[in-house]
Amino acid sequence: MAQRLPTKLEGVVLIEPVVHGDERGFMIESFSRDAWAQLGVDVELVQHNHSRSAQGTLRGIHFQTEPGQAKLVRCPRGEIVDVAVDLRRDSPTYGQWEAHVLDDVKHRQLFVPVGFGHGFAVLSDVADVAYLVSSLYDPDTEAGIAWDDPDVGVDWQVAEPLLSERDKSAPKLSEIADELPF
Repeated sequence: MAQRLPTKLEGVVLIEPVVHGDERGFMIESFSRDAWAQLGVDVELVQHNHSRSAQGTLRGIHFQTEPGQAKLVRCPRGEIVDVAVDLRRDSPTYGQWEAHVLDDVKHRQLFVPVGFGHGFAVLSDVADVAYLVSSLYDPDTEAGIAWDDPDVGVDWQVAEPLLSERDKSAPKLSEIADELPF
């Protein structure tokens, strides 16, 4: 059975599944509603997304405002550093972050609850990122903060990230703090 590994921020869950492998390849159970709920991922997941990115790509720090969006993230191909930032204004860890390497060897997954920003940077030549989410995508509720906000200080492990225009112009956390719904 999969196991829950230690995390720094309340609500963030790091899961390591059992990998059944031999010379033919491997098999993992990547999600089981009841088993994952016992590990702390007790939300309804309603949409499955998949992205592919080149080495050095940085996506984030993104979040959905209403109703919020929890994510269960895994990297079935390649290696990423996956980041969660606490955006809950009343939280004792507000503005703090934690990061975990997700890859296609250990098959760890990171659960990022509602109230957190999320992003990742690609460490391998290419990476596929697959994530289940708790609400349907709505472009009217997408938001983000600057990936390089010095008050947050995420170590992305990428020297010169490839960024979207949206990520290049995202505001600092201090500029939108009063607007956060969490």
